[in-house]
Amino acid sequence: MTATPAAARGTGSTASAGSTGSTGAIGTTSTTMSANTNTTTNPNPSTSGTATGGRGMRAPHIALAVLVAAVWGLNFVLIHVGLDNFPPLLFCALRFAVVAVPAVFFVGPPKVAWRWVVAVGVVLGVVKFGLLFLGMHAGMPAGLSSLVLQGQAGFTALFAAVLLRERAGGQRLLGLAVAFAGIALSAYDQGAGGPLGAFVLVVLAAVAWGLANVLTRKAAPPDALRWMVWVSAVPPLPLLGLSLLVEGPGADLRALRDITPAGLGAIGYVGLVSTLLGFVAWSFLLRTYDATAVAPYSLLVPVFGMSSAWLLLGERVTPAAAAAALLVIAGIGITALRPGVPSAVAARLRGTGPRRSAALAAAPPRRRG
Repeated sequence: MTATPAAARGTGSTASAGSTGSTGAIGTTSTTMSANTNTTTNPNPSTSGTATGGRGMRAPHIALAVLVAAVWGLNFVLIHVGLDNFPPLLFCALRFAVVAVPAVFFVGPPKVAWRWVVAVGVVLGVVKFGLLFLGMHAGMPAGLSSLVLQGQAGFTALFAAVLLRERAGGQRLLGLAVAFAGIALSAYDQGAGGPLGAFVLVVLAAVAWGLANVLTRKAAPPDALRWMVWVSAVPPLPLLGLSLLVEGPGADLRALRDITPAGLGAIGYVGLVSTLLGFVAWSFLLRTYDATAVAPYSLLVPVFGMSSAWLLLGERVTPAAAAAALLVIAGIGITALRPGVPSAVAARLRGTGPRRSAALAAAPPRRRG
């Protein structure tokens, strides 16, 4: 299987592009680690929010969070460009190679058991990104891919319930139901206007991302950047071997021999800008503020993913796709809220919140007459 033009993959105005969506991320690196994009889990929760004590984010840091979301959203367009120049599995191998080399020689050992590095490297790098690139190569639009990958939040909760015995409350279950309704609507829309098989590949990529998130939480790496570099060192060789078997050495050699500036730019952006620089910036925000303050900005990744695919690739946004995007973003937003936050806000609006109650209790009794 060799790289084909965009028209052959069905990613143009005839495809239902859908919506907003990531990690990348987030099509960025995993939000446990970073990418592309974009419901981010802090690999080192103990560092979250220690610098601010839960205060609101400063304006420059809000701008940085929005910028990272934009970088991760645009990442899907650059993946599309890369797939015009390379077979998908070869492109995926090159993407991780530029992250790991030469950084792996300077960051030191990962400080976690090697089994976790290998497990997350395989599940996240080989399975998740391999399926994403294959799905987009098979005709899944960039904008819709960015939306569907947000389903990783739901799959993360499911894997956490099964593997970590975490219980999901009613608020989180409601959010997951809303988000999955959006994904179901996007599946219906894609089935009516594009290859359903490509859609399934990207959904499976979201499943793998959810599993990688839970594995990362089990690993609990103390250094997020070092962890990301070592995890990125795992996929290149397996992906290269799969590319030689599936796509053929002839296709790989032709792609490397005829490499173009656009192809080099796509590798550099997806590997260095989106993964490395984006992850460093996001990790800084997670070390500075509570994860609950930072994570909602990842909801902008699908917005930038959809809008950039519409502006730069001419992907059409159908009404159903737009509705699906709203459902997915709303569902993830509900799950991201701390339990009890909606009721606390409502109580404050009614003037019956805890501050109001404390003020009434401290006030001296009114004298009658």
